[in-house]
Amino acid sequence: MNPLRCFVVDDEPLAVRMLENFIARTPFLELAASYTDPVQALSDIRIQTPQLVFLDIQMPDLSGMELSRMIPAGTRIIFTTAFKQYAFESYEVSALDFLLKPIRYQKFLEAAEKAREWFALKEAATTPAAPAAQAPEKTAVFLKVDGALRKVELADILYVEGMKDYVMFRLSSSREPLVTHLTMKAAEDLLPAQSFMRIHRSYIVNLTQVASVTPAGDIKVGGALLHVSDAYRPAFDEYLKGLSG
Repeated sequence: MNPLRCFVVDDEPLAVRMLENFIARTPFLELAASYTDPVQALSDIRIQTPQLVFLDIQMPDLSGMELSRMIPAGTRIIFTTAFKQYAFESYEVSALDFLLKPIRYQKFLEAAEKAREWFALKEAATTPAAPAAQAPEKTAVFLKVDGALRKVELADILYVEGMKDYVMFRLSSSREPLVTHLTMKAAEDLLPAQSFMRIHRSYIVNLTQVASVTPAGDIKVGGALLHVSDAYRPAFDEYLKGLSG
């Protein structure tokens, strides 16, 4: 995998220089640009779409939280701040990590490794098209479990359940779930949309494993009853219409 292209955005020049130094010491990271002006940074992020942004939170004109909600979906965030009260909010915007200033290189490297693992999983899950032939369907994903990458067959997944910054993959072949450090959005990106559907803030279901749908419109899968929330109900109802039509 090529080095991850990084932006640094912080209104403090000393903090910018520190992060630039950390990135230069990390072989799998590549500094693309640094900014003390978050408004200019947002404009360039939208144009250049870096893979990773090290982003301060408290900045004039545009806070890091506000900026994070306006960047392209493919750009991932690692927050850098002196205020730990923002930690919970950072996970609500699917940040990969949260670094509390003053930042030690060891903590920076751990966060950078998390970013590399996330992009490696995304790359492993993407099968390139074969020349002059139809690309084979993806049949498995790789999950980081207990420090190692584990191959999981898609057909074995019953559903995915979110719990803050971790998710549990419930499998038909095991009573114990696989727990991995991902957001629900990241898990959703890993799974093929033709067979997996988000039905709730906390659930992604394997449509091929659905045993039945209750009169109330909830789903029975693998012995569990999963609620389809109002936000995801229209898409699920459209899917059911397609089966009956």
